[in-house]
Order: sequence, then structure tokens, then C-alpha cells
Amino acid sequence: MERIAVGADHGGFALKEQIKGYLQKKGFKVKDVGTYSKELADYPVFAFRAAQEVSCGRMKRAVIICKSGIGNSIAANKLHRVRAALCYNVRAAVLSRRHNDSNVLVLGSLFVNPALAKRIVSAWLGTDFEGGRHSRRLAQIRQIEEGKWCKER
Repeated sequence: MERIAVGADHGGFALKEQIKGYLQKKGFKVKDVGTYSKELADYPVFAFRAAQEVSCGRMKRAVIICKSGIGNSIAANKLHRVRAALCYNVRAAVLSRRHNDSNVLVLGSLFVNPALAKRIVSAWLGTDFEGGRHSRRLAQIRQIEEGKWCKER
């Protein structure tokens, strides 16, 4: 049974609860890293918690949700080995997996309703990384992450 982390701030809480149930029905073991209510909560805390599960290798993937998704994307992508992709449609989710091997899906509750969010999640989970020329590009991203481009480029 694959494990997946989910997290959201207050703006993404309701959608997170729906996605969590959807993932459980699909057979995933879900680790909910919060928030646990609609009370005001700061998105970086939950983006970090979910992305940390991936960064540290405890989870293969995570889904994080806030109102726009932008702040979560920025916060999650600060962590080593995290490739967070903000997706507002199915095509972007598929391409984020095929070309970028994204391991954190970011959703914006202002832009995706629960039905669309479920289609995005399903497409994201069901798409494999293509490799090939994209592997070279991911290697370059790892070099950037490690600071190797600071002097070279």
C-alpha cells in the first residue's frame, strides 16, 4: 500500500479533507500533516510538513493545498529533493509527472473544485516519469539545488 502525505492551510482544509477521503478509497495510506480545521493557519507550516515527508524519504509523494497554491509551491520547493508542481488542470499534472518527475502536487482551492481536483490527483498519480532527455534536466536541477551552478554558470 503506497503512502502519501497531505497537508493544507485553512484555505485548503475543506478540499484536503475530500482529497484525503478520495485517496483512502483508492487504497492509499494517507498521512495528514494538518491543518485539522478551518481556523486561521499559516501555509508554510503545512507545506513544510508535507514536503519534508518526501524530502526525508518517508513518503514517495505528497499533496498540499492552499487558496492559490502559489505559496505552498514556493515553500515546498525549498526542500532538498522536492519537485512541487502547482497544477490547475489535468494536462499540467500529467506533464509535471512525465517531464519533471514531480513528487509533490500543489492545488489551489480557489481554482479547482473537488471534482476537478480528484481528476488532477488521479492523473498525477497515474502518470509515470518518461526519463530520457528529461533525466538530464532533472540532473541539472539537482546541481542547482546543491549550489554547483553558483560558480560555473
